[in-house]
Amino acid sequence: MTSTILHQAIQHRVSLQLNGRQRQALAAPRLLLSDFLRQQLGATGTHVGCEHGVCGACTVLIDGIASRSCLTLAVQVDGRKVDTVEGLAGTDGRLSELQSAFKRHHALQCGFCTAGILMSCVDWLARLEAASRRPTEDEVREMLSGHLCRCTGYAPIVAAVMEVANA
Repeated sequence: MTSTILHQAIQHRVSLQLNGRQRQALAAPRLLLSDFLRQQLGATGTHVGCEHGVCGACTVLIDGIASRSCLTLAVQVDGRKVDTVEGLAGTDGRLSELQSAFKRHHALQCGFCTAGILMSCVDWLARLEAASRRPTEDEVREMLSGHLCRCTGYAPIVAAVMEVANA
């Protein structure tokens, strides 16, 4: 009991750049990034599904790389850049090109998985652009294989990603 109380009492200040803004809050050593983002920083667009890194709903960008926030401790992002779905739209509220394509293609239904899928797509599309490559539908499906969506059947998601990749 004493060690449990001691572990709960230890808090670390975690400073990070969240969606372009410097933020900081306290985190227990074992607090998951997903919970830190949602509870301490109010970034509730990051959803928690399986808590095992399988479903992809909690995907965020850490220093530009798609990462599962349910497998990352909050203290691991101290001093780093984290982007969540809340940061995709412009400061004027205008949807990003990818978000607009998802809307046009009805690539979201309940929306639970959408934030994580969007964040993985942002990373993946940036990598393709850096390599001056355009993907095939099979490559899009392979990228999406790390995400579980029970509503769309993936076809509209693939169409939206292909539209943006080929724009």
